[in-house]
Order: sequence, then C-alpha cells, then structure tokens
Amino acid sequence: MTRLKIVSITGLIVLLTTAIICCVLAQSARADAVIPQSNTGEEVMKIWNDPAFQKQFIASYGINAEIEPRLAPEEVLVLEKIRPMMADDINNAEATLIKQMKPDCSATLDFTLGSIYLQQDKIAEATDNYLKAVTKFPSFRRAWRNLGFIYTRQGNYDQGINAFTRMIELGGGDAYSYGLLGFAYASKQDYQAAEAAYRNALLLQPENTEWRLGITRCVFRQQKYADAVTLLEVLINRYPDKADFWLLQAQAYLGMKQPLKAGQDLEALDSMGKASVDSLYTLGNIYLSENLTDLAGNAYLRAINIDTNQPLARPLQPTEMLIGRGAFAQAKQILIHIRDVRGSRIDEVNQRKLLKLEARISMAEGAGNAETAKILEKIVKLDPLDGESLIMLGQFYYRQNEPDQAIFYYERAESIDAYEANAKIRHAQALVGMGRYTDAIPLLRRAQEIKPNDDVLRYLAQVERIAKTH
Repeated sequence: MTRLKIVSITGLIVLLTTAIICCVLAQSARADAVIPQSNTGEEVMKIWNDPAFQKQFIASYGINAEIEPRLAPEEVLVLEKIRPMMADDINNAEATLIKQMKPDCSATLDFTLGSIYLQQDKIAEATDNYLKAVTKFPSFRRAWRNLGFIYTRQGNYDQGINAFTRMIELGGGDAYSYGLLGFAYASKQDYQAAEAAYRNALLLQPENTEWRLGITRCVFRQQKYADAVTLLEVLINRYPDKADFWLLQAQAYLGMKQPLKAGQDLEALDSMGKASVDSLYTLGNIYLSENLTDLAGNAYLRAINIDTNQPLARPLQPTEMLIGRGAFAQAKQILIHIRDVRGSRIDEVNQRKLLKLEARISMAEGAGNAETAKILEKIVKLDPLDGESLIMLGQFYYRQNEPDQAIFYYERAESIDAYEANAKIRHAQALVGMGRYTDAIPLLRRAQEIKPNDDVLRYLAQVERIAKTH
C-alpha cells in the first residue's frame, strides 16, 4: 500500500480518533457523531517533506497498471516540477498543475490536483478531482481511499463505506482506512461490520488505543459485555490512571450482572481521586441492590461531598430508597449531612421534602411524636394534596389511639388519585381495629380494584370471614 498521506491525513486521523473516544465514553454515546475538520499545519509539512513520500510520489506511478494509472513522460516532468512547490508554495503548485492539465490527462494528475485542494481544505474541489480520477481509472485505489476519508469526514457514511470497500476490493487496506471504515459503520449503527473493520485496524496497529476503543464501543452496543471487559482490561493495564476505562469496565460488569465487580472498579476510581458524583451514586445503588446498606449510605455521602451544591433531588432519591429498604439509620445520616453542608441554602420546596423524609423515618421507627405531627400538619397546610403526608398523619393518630382523627386524614388522602388505594387500605385497617369489619370490606375491595395485590386480597378474605361471624 502506498504511503501517500495527502490531505493532512495525519491531522485528520488525530482529530477523528479523538471523536471516536468521545463517542465511546459518552453514557449515551451517539452513533451520528460528526468527524471534526482536518488540521492543515505542521503535520502536512512533515508529510510532504518525508523522503519516502516524495520518492513514492514521483517514482511509483505506473508500476502496477491494474492499480495505478500510467503517466506519460511529460506528465512525470510536470509532477517533478510541482513537487518542491507542494511544501513551500501550494498555491503556485495548484496554478502550475492546472495550467499543464488537459481533459484527457492521466488520472494521476486529477488525483494530485485533488490532493492539493484537500491540503488547502477545499473539500468540494478535491472531491470533484478524485471522482474524475476514478472515472478515468476505476481501479485507482488511492483515489478511492481519499474519497473514503472525505466522505467519512463529511458524515456521508454510505459513500465513505462504498469508497473504502472499493479500495479494499482493489487490494488496499491500511490501519487508518479500516479504522475509519469502522467509524463509518458504527455511525450507521451497523456494529457487527464496524467491529470487523476495527479488528482489522487493530491487527495492523495493535498498540492503537483508538481502534481498541472502537471495538469496545461496538461490542457494548451488541451487549457482548464479556468481550468489552477483556478489551478494557488491556487498556486499564496500559493506562491505569485513565478514569474513563474504569468507568467503561464497570458498565460492562453491570451488563454482565456482576454488580460487585463493577463496584470494585468504581471504588478503584474513587481511591485514585477521580470519582464523580454520578459514579458514586452508581456505586451506592450497586451496594443497595446487594442490600449492603452501610456501604450504600457511605457512597451516597461521598457523592454529596464531591459537589455540595448539586440539586437536592440527587441525594434525596437514594435517601428514599434507603427508607424503602428499612435502612433508617443510613437515611437519617444522609439527611443530617445534607442539612450540615447546605445550611440555610435549602429552598422551601426542598425543606418540605426533607421534613417529610424525616417524618417518614420517625413514623417507620415507631417514634412518631407530637413534633412529628406538627411537621406533617405544616406540610399539608402548605400543600393540601400531599397524600403521603396525609397518610402519615393518619398513621400517627391511629397509633395515638385516635382512630377518628386518623380516618379524617385517610379520607382526605383517598380523594387524591395517586394515593387512593393506599389510603383506603389504611382506612380499612383503622376500621378493623375498631371492630367495624363490614365497613372495612368495600374499602379493601376498592383498593384491590385500583391496585391488585396478593397481600390485600388475603387480608380482604380474612376480614370477610370475620365479618360473617359478627
């Protein structure tokens, strides 16, 4: 394969592979990412001044008539004349070449002019000349290769795939072409083909991190998480301080239903001082899913400490989950910490949320007192449709042996659709406690109708049996 890297290809590849990394690492990596514009600077000068490049540029034409178009002697002289200009005076090289070209000139001259245009970032003109070259000489694989670069750079992935595929059919295929072909396929969400192209690129450049990441992205999309773990193990060993690789491997372990291994990766990230708010909340959720509530609470606290100004919805959500798991001590610790780090910087809406969570914990622990009731009554005064607080007030008064007051709050909660079923169940339980079994039955039937539940169904059957005996 010729080493002709016209177009500031090195600059293009550097920018492109950066885009590939970003696509792989975004939790929601997008398949329609656009390749950045090439950078025509020092890299281009290095390419044109490379002795091996210059030698191939002048001497390699016509060696294989099936692959490269032949040059007439006078056309060789033209190329020799413009070669020095291409490093020092690209505009003069362009003008000189155009002056010497004829409609029936060799496709090599069209290719060269296209490369001069591409070096100047004149994409439309470059494309036009490369197309002329392949029209004149359909097996001109270097022209197909550069068309592949252009089309992929422009986001014309179908045309880019066709151009690279044609080049490969003609016996070409270097690491960059395979890598960009993989990128084009991945951008079209054809991840099997993309994976195959990336693997060819990696075979030719085994140390290239971008190709390995490209494969990783593709196997993720195909849910081949074990492959992703293996690929990332190499990258982590190579770059142990790179947080993105630890995060990706944690995601792969989660896909493999191995949450504790994912947790180990996230803990390693935190030990390096590179954990984020998101990674620590994920870590807390992993521990909570394994019922390791102490570890979960600790992870959530660390997440709060990373950004004490984060929206309160972030720490309040896992606090609710802890309460739902009966981890009241850990939930209380988080609420206390929130108040410590936020102080007076808590708005009225979030104050109510905090108060409600504190009341829930107090009620769940059976330690509800008059102060708890006052807090809840304050909440429902501010928001009469807060069904959860109404139900908790009903529970409080029921425990205080004030069933009529409890029923008052349950009935208020029943008028709120989202809380009707739960409120009716609580209301029915209060009536059963008062010996009013017959009155409780329609409430339980309605609750079961709204939200079927086996436990409620069994309770209803028991109440009905007792009602028949009274």
